[in-house]
Amino acid sequence: MKYNLINISRVGKGILIAALFTACSEDFFSTPPLGTASQVQMQNPEGIDKLLIGAYSLLDGVGASTDGWTGRNEGRASAVTNWLIGDVASDDAYKGSTQSDQAEMNAFERNSILPANNFVPDKWIALYDGISRSNEVLRVIAKTEGLDPDFASRKTAEARFLRGYYLFELRKIYFRVPIIDETMFDTRVANDQEAWPFIEADLQFAADNLPPTQAEVGRANTWAAKAFLAKCYLFQRKFVEAKPLLDDIIANGITANGLKYGLNDCYYDNFRIATKNSKESVFAVQMSVNDGSGGPLNANYGEHLNFPLVGPGQCCGFFQPSQNLVNAFKTSADGLPMFDSFNNNDLKNDEGIRSSDPFEPDGETPLDPRLDHTVGRRGIAYLDWGLHGGETWVNPAGDGGPYSPKKRSYRKEEQGTQSTTTGWAGGPNANNYTVIRFADVLLWAAECEAELGDLEKARQYVNQIRNRAKNGCAVKKLDANGMETAAPAANYHVEPYTAPWPSKDYAIQAIRFERRLELAMEGHRFYDLVRWDIADQVLNTYLQAEKEKRTYLNGASFTPGKSEYLPVPQTEIINSSIGGMPTLIQNPGY
Repeated sequence: MKYNLINISRVGKGILIAALFTACSEDFFSTPPLGTASQVQMQNPEGIDKLLIGAYSLLDGVGASTDGWTGRNEGRASAVTNWLIGDVASDDAYKGSTQSDQAEMNAFERNSILPANNFVPDKWIALYDGISRSNEVLRVIAKTEGLDPDFASRKTAEARFLRGYYLFELRKIYFRVPIIDETMFDTRVANDQEAWPFIEADLQFAADNLPPTQAEVGRANTWAAKAFLAKCYLFQRKFVEAKPLLDDIIANGITANGLKYGLNDCYYDNFRIATKNSKESVFAVQMSVNDGSGGPLNANYGEHLNFPLVGPGQCCGFFQPSQNLVNAFKTSADGLPMFDSFNNNDLKNDEGIRSSDPFEPDGETPLDPRLDHTVGRRGIAYLDWGLHGGETWVNPAGDGGPYSPKKRSYRKEEQGTQSTTTGWAGGPNANNYTVIRFADVLLWAAECEAELGDLEKARQYVNQIRNRAKNGCAVKKLDANGMETAAPAANYHVEPYTAPWPSKDYAIQAIRFERRLELAMEGHRFYDLVRWDIADQVLNTYLQAEKEKRTYLNGASFTPGKSEYLPVPQTEIINSSIGGMPTLIQNPGY
């Protein structure tokens, strides 16, 4: 392996401007260590920081060894957004397009994944490449003499934050994962240890040693580390440990711009390029386009299939919101969610109706306004591209329903400046992916309060989210000339919970439903269902109903004790062998 340092200018003040790429062998686990000469060249503050930026560069999941811009699947399964493994695998989204297009992805929607599926290794490779780069930073820091102690401590904390993040994602997705630190050079180690203690240690060190703010947007600070540590605890149901971290962020957290963390007044501002890195962004992966890098590598390229066929991107009709998700945004007469009855009937849609035939969207059913910031549906404005046109906007020959994803699209006024002008796919753009929003923090805090008995505090946190939804810039109706009017595009009606919650069970149900609405299509849903231990119940109920709408889901099911995790990639088990015996073992059920 050798270092290749490439400067990549990025759009936007304060954003990191360099990235490091490593030349690696096909087999990640047999990658040889760096040579001494290469390390000596990097043993200075500038070299350490370039190595660290290289570790940051893998956050988007694109560009690792056999994956990424030059690889076989172009980051589609390894994207930081987890759109395939976190949303298509859940009840929030269909794979979209047609069953014959990227056919191996169908298994993720059906929960029928095999260890030899070509998409299974991609996330594994990207995340372990990130760990490898983080470990190399730590090795070089340890060998560099005369470093300023504050610099060394800060860069060590950043590297351990990244390593903790990458290992967290691996544990969440693959369950049985080998733990590889900076002392290891033969990385063919067993995956028989629980990873949570190692993740906690890295994130705790980062929380203790990172500054509260960073001069460069995109670098981790102490608040991001505390948020990820709290998330780590929540995945283990350690509510007592998570609560003080979340309380601290809510009371004292400040952004890189010196603003106190809080909810944006407008919900849409979380998904708009012009307002990225806002006060709601606790930790975001920075995206850029047209930055001199020679392609859209820095622009969340793993999402390039996930745009409508008309409007932004013009490719390729993947990642379509499910009808079940759309139905979840219906509200009762008092503006509250319909926990048990939301899916009894479908919100009016244009499935089976030609774009040349007339269609009017439902103007009567009360709806949460977050629906139309999340889902592109016919007759409703799609950002500033005009009305979503229905059949011609999705793949007419497809089987993923009538809806388009919306949160990671760009505006028409931004085309060619904040969207890529290079490469075959037009969708990659400068829209950040916010891994943790302040809304996340509030809803996690609500979980902790409900689990620990303070239902009123939990209700207050959820009501902050719902009040923002009520007042936060609903989509407007367009006039005959395509101009925005003052009238809302639908019958939007969302209200906070005015009455005290009657029980812990009700509180937990309300919080979980709110997470689905607030964070829909952001890659979290499947893993929320798994950590709540309700994936079997929710997804089998969903699949049973869906097979009536999507015949390709006939026979699909979620298998408890197996489907919660992806299999350990078969190629990695083979390549981990020592003396003909693999060091890695497969997950249960595969």
